[in-house]
Amino acid sequence: MARDNLDNYFESFLEDESIFEDKRFLQSNYVPGDIDHRDDQMNSIAQILAPALRSQRPSNLFVYGKTGTGKTLTCRYIAGQMREVASKQDIPLKIIYLNCKLKKIADTEYRLIAELARMFGKDVPSTGLPTDEVYNIFFDALEDEDKVVIAILDEIDQLVRKAGDEIIYNLTRINSELPESQLSLIGISNDLMFANNLDPRVKSSLSEEEIVFPPYNAIEIQEILRERANKAFAEGVLQEGVIPKCAAYAAREHGDARRALELLRVAGELAERSNQQKILVENIDEAEHKIERDRLID
Repeated sequence: MARDNLDNYFESFLEDESIFEDKRFLQSNYVPGDIDHRDDQMNSIAQILAPALRSQRPSNLFVYGKTGTGKTLTCRYIAGQMREVASKQDIPLKIIYLNCKLKKIADTEYRLIAELARMFGKDVPSTGLPTDEVYNIFFDALEDEDKVVIAILDEIDQLVRKAGDEIIYNLTRINSELPESQLSLIGISNDLMFANNLDPRVKSSLSEEEIVFPPYNAIEIQEILRERANKAFAEGVLQEGVIPKCAAYAAREHGDARRALELLRVAGELAERSNQQKILVENIDEAEHKIERDRLID
């Protein structure tokens, strides 16, 4: 595309009416005001973590289920609610979240502990220090807080697969060295067999409480999609049958709501690139092929 044509393209793009109102509602990191079809899991997690609001250390919690079943979404939602109450009531509580799948951030023991220490304002180099010293920096940071700390470690199975389960044991035993603060762990995993493969002493420390998130069924996925689509798209742009088709694809993929949202978003992008006024059922098929092709190339 020549430069003049490119300039004209961007100008005409801005003049065209978008079929999206706010694409953010279809992104996986969006945390909605309400979470559907996860009441039992939310209540269980809330009951386990509630003692932290009384400055009591809650049990360590292990949450697992297939991809796209709402594990991370639910944990982050509850964390947000607890932070809000703690702030209003001036309760000494800190909740931190870390995705252990992030390369060069939390995929080794050193990097994970260093990143946790940074979340408490400590300046830790990316490499160069003995691991024991990094642990000491993190311990000191926890003690300085003088509060209950809940650490949510997402994709914890990725960390253990690469760094071993000794790091989990060290973190679960950390409270014996903390006279002032207390640390609780929430481990989130897509691997249903992950806990079974842990060293028994690690499993007994981490899995004080366990919660399983079952897959969504096609009807539940449709309801989730409709709620998000109402906010994400302009009125009337979805052809009849788009939501059921999208939900059917996702239900086939073990009830993966994240996959369904990705399909709907990509279908909208493809429709917009073709200057369509509506998202058609065929766009869902095109989106499915595009996503599969992109993953195959990766």
